[in-house]
Amino acid sequence: MQRFTDERDDSTIDELWLVQHPPVFTQGQAGKAEHVLAPGDIPVIQVDRGGQVTYHGPGQIVAYPLIDIRRKNIG
Repeated sequence: MQRFTDERDDSTIDELWLVQHPPVFTQGQAGKAEHVLAPGDIPVIQVDRGGQVTYHGPGQIVAYPLIDIRRKNIG
């Protein structure tokens, strides 16, 4: 996703990615280690989004809209 964002230019079409992640906790900027009580073998990954802790895992569909909001005049 980061590579797509870094390499896109004005002619790159927007994309919508639908994915399933392996078991993982993502910890946002407001997250603290004590927010994950017993992760067991599930990795905890620090990410640069807002919020605290989110679990992603098999069977859960996650949507990533990769949209150039400047081109849409909404950002």
